[in-house]
Amino acid sequence: MRRALLPLAVLAGALLAWQLLGALGLWPGWVFPTPLQIATYLGAAIGDGSIPTAVLVTGRRLLVGYFLGVAVGLPLGFLTARAHLAARTLGVLALGMQALPSVCWVPLALLWFGQTEAAMLCVVVLGTVWSILLATEHGIRNVPPLYLRAARTFGSSGWHALVHVTLPAALPAIVAGMKQGWAFAWRSLMAAEIYVTILTGFGLGHLLHYGRELHALDQVLGVMLVIVLFGLLADRLLFQPIERLLRRRWGLTV
Repeated sequence: MRRALLPLAVLAGALLAWQLLGALGLWPGWVFPTPLQIATYLGAAIGDGSIPTAVLVTGRRLLVGYFLGVAVGLPLGFLTARAHLAARTLGVLALGMQALPSVCWVPLALLWFGQTEAAMLCVVVLGTVWSILLATEHGIRNVPPLYLRAARTFGSSGWHALVHVTLPAALPAIVAGMKQGWAFAWRSLMAAEIYVTILTGFGLGHLLHYGRELHALDQVLGVMLVIVLFGLLADRLLFQPIERLLRRRWGLTV
């Protein structure tokens, strides 16, 4: 509790200073709105249901696209780590694709699928899968050979060694890659929602886009704040429990 008080106090002080400086008229409200203006927009958007609906739509797209990326990236990472030919081809391709900004996939997805949900999922999957693939490959390749030699001494080999030795040893690197893939999925989805307009659901990216079109900076900053809070909540609920479990399992807790 005490550790949380200092960051909260610093944040409250910064917000108060921001509000006071904005109220003194040091900059126009349409250039940089005050926290009160942003809170007013968020209250109205939550009241009329636009923010909750956008969060649900974006969350659904994010989860579906992310887990599709995980389902594709994990086996490809295992293959790349185990097969020399896959490492020389698919591994090199993954390195190049990971460096490609997610927004670059949007025109291709639009040409393939048009203004549809499939286009958005395509962008999210293609923005996610490469980091998971590379993290899985890295984790498996860096398993100490001593572990496998010890496992063979006790009669473990093949599938048993993979499941009970290689996978647990590579798990910290794989989880780190999945966490990075989650961040890439977020960025990919925001790019897709900003550029792909469909009638099956307006997400947070669409609200950002319309805020820009309407020159409503309070809406832009308010939606950005919702995105940040959504990301923090997902990290706390999804990844932090797994990381704590792994630290305990590997004896890294103090």
